[in-house]
Amino acid sequence: MQSQQPQNHQNLHTGTVPPQLNHGGHEMFDVHEVLAGAINTINTYTMLSGHVKDPELRDILQRQKQFMATEYNTTLECFKTGQDPAVPTQSYSMKQGNDFTYGMKPSQPQKPIQSVAEINDGTIALNMLNAVKSGAMIKTSAAMEATNPVVRRVLADSLPNCIEMAYEISLYQNKHGYYQVPQLAEQDMQLMQNSYAPCPTQPQMPGTQGLH
Repeated sequence: MQSQQPQNHQNLHTGTVPPQLNHGGHEMFDVHEVLAGAINTINTYTMLSGHVKDPELRDILQRQKQFMATEYNTTLECFKTGQDPAVPTQSYSMKQGNDFTYGMKPSQPQKPIQSVAEINDGTIALNMLNAVKSGAMIKTSAAMEATNPVVRRVLADSLPNCIEMAYEISLYQNKHGYYQVPQLAEQDMQLMQNSYAPCPTQPQMPGTQGLH
C-alpha cells in the first residue's frame, strides 16, 4: 500500500474536516458494507471449518481466514482514523499450482442439501468461493466511491487478494472434480482470438495522414 499523507479537507458548512471524518456519504455506506461483509465471510469460514474433512481444504480455509482477519483490522483502522493503518495491506499468496483440467464428464445433478449431514468438502469450497467473490464486488464498488485517499488505497490493494483467494479455491474445486471447466472447440477459440488486432501506440498527428 502506498502511504498517503494526512490532508486537510473542507466542508462547505462546518469548515475543516478532521481526518477521522474524512469520508463522503457514499463511502460511509459502502465501507460499512465492506466491513459487515468481511465479518460475515469470516463467520462463514468459522462455521464451515468444523465440517471440513480434506486437510488440503482445511489448510486453505485457515490461511485465508487468518489473512482476512488481518485485512479486516487494517480496513477498520484506516476507516476510523482516516490515516495510514499500523499494518499496511499485505499480498495473499496461495500454495496451489495454476493448472486447470479442461473438459466435462458426466456427474450427478446438483440439488440443495436437506440436512447438515449432507455437507461435504465440495459444498464448503463453493460457499468459500461465493463469499470471497461477493467481497470482491463490494470492495470494488466501495473503492470507486471512497473520497478518503487511504481508505481508497486499502480497498484497491485488497482486491487482488480476493481474486487470488477465489482462484485458489477454484483450482482446488477443479482438482477434486467439484468444478468442471468446458472449452470451446479449438477452431472457435482461434477465430475469437484472431478477431482482434493491436492498436497503434503512436497515433499520427492531425493533418499528417497521407503525407510521405
